[in-house]
Amino acid sequence: MKNDHNNNAEHNKDTTVGILDSRFNQTLRNVQGLLKGRNIPGKILLSQRVESPDYTSLSSPTYIRSSSYSETGTSDQTSETVEEEVHSTSKPFGIPNENKLKISASNVESSSEELRKSSMGARATDSARVMKFTKVLSETMVKLEKLREFSWRGVPDYMRPTVWRLLLGYAPPNSDRREGVLKRKRLEYLDCVSQYYDIPDTERSDDEINMLRQIAVDCPRTVPEVSFFQQQQVQKSLERILYTWAIRHPASGYVQGINDLVTPFLVVFLSEYLEGGIDNWSMSDLSSDEISNVEADCYWCLSKLLDSMQDHYTFAQPGIQRLVFKLKELVRRIDDPVSNHMEEQGLEFLQFAFRWFNCLLIREIPFHLVTRLWDTYLAEGDALPDFLVYISASFLLTWSDNLQKLDFQELVMFLQHLPTKNWTDQELEMVLSRAFMWHSMFNNSPSHLAN
Repeated sequence: MKNDHNNNAEHNKDTTVGILDSRFNQTLRNVQGLLKGRNIPGKILLSQRVESPDYTSLSSPTYIRSSSYSETGTSDQTSETVEEEVHSTSKPFGIPNENKLKISASNVESSSEELRKSSMGARATDSARVMKFTKVLSETMVKLEKLREFSWRGVPDYMRPTVWRLLLGYAPPNSDRREGVLKRKRLEYLDCVSQYYDIPDTERSDDEINMLRQIAVDCPRTVPEVSFFQQQQVQKSLERILYTWAIRHPASGYVQGINDLVTPFLVVFLSEYLEGGIDNWSMSDLSSDEISNVEADCYWCLSKLLDSMQDHYTFAQPGIQRLVFKLKELVRRIDDPVSNHMEEQGLEFLQFAFRWFNCLLIREIPFHLVTRLWDTYLAEGDALPDFLVYISASFLLTWSDNLQKLDFQELVMFLQHLPTKNWTDQELEMVLSRAFMWHSMFNNSPSHLAN
């Protein structure tokens, strides 16, 4: 009788495992079907922890792109199903546990050769990508949904200024209106500078004087590792942009960290006028009209970007605190061992992730990778704050194995000085690929951000 009971228990367990295994494999097939056609460099590396499985249900993933930034002169509120393919490992997956899906750092390192080959293949398709962008941009009415789809994987350098203006809704998709709109907005920026910045301190309030002083202190600290940003003229442009923006947005005013957010725009729009590497650039080579055009483009694009995350920079920055909480819950679901270890050590996510969200990871990666990262940011449109959680989780769990070996003090030091100095496009593409996969699998699951 006892043997019969044991046999029945084993049979039931095998049946449950079989059902879970079947559900997970179906989930993976659904994800791959949804991602069909998306050619993101790098492979999705998932490894299973050998532990007792958590028998929870896996819902089929759905990835629908959220509505984009509001556009000038048009409304691009369409939701699109992503069509391109994420390369997945061909190894079969065992019994999954959605609380314990994790990325193996050792697997990432061992696959570096595969990534190199994949990257070479991606470069070979650059001409085809350029042709796709050229076709979209040459149309009288730019199809913004297509532009977002192409931009998610990266924008050709010389097309980036035009593409970013369109993605943010600063420039209208109608090419017949574009020149006139840009001219008008640039003049409007000059009027704001004249009205708010080019005035004596006697005409400012005490709060405005203090804000201007804080901006003047922060500008020399902006991207200190890049010599270009130490030029006096560059810092003066940053100061004008930031102060004018802060005066025009009194709900938040200037918040430290917004200075970092201007830098990708400044570099991209200056690239229309300056050639060669950024280390060889000099603002003195530009005319005053060119400088004012660049500043205006930076100002308006910063405004468009922050429109979708206004509560990130209001009092107490509740939007960022909300994202930090979501990140903690997502990491708990994806990599329970890391989550438990950080909790056991007493490390709060707010201690390191607040800066990540405040500066959109600009301070955590080499600056030469920032514009590529921002191609994906801007392609996400209004969905960016949500997707930032997945990017941050993927970024953190790059060092999953390392983190579990560190005590509290070592964790704090490690996360404040992450070993990304020698990162290339390959490592960044890996982070984005994982983020995309996790977003596709978990974003619509009702319980993954439960209290």
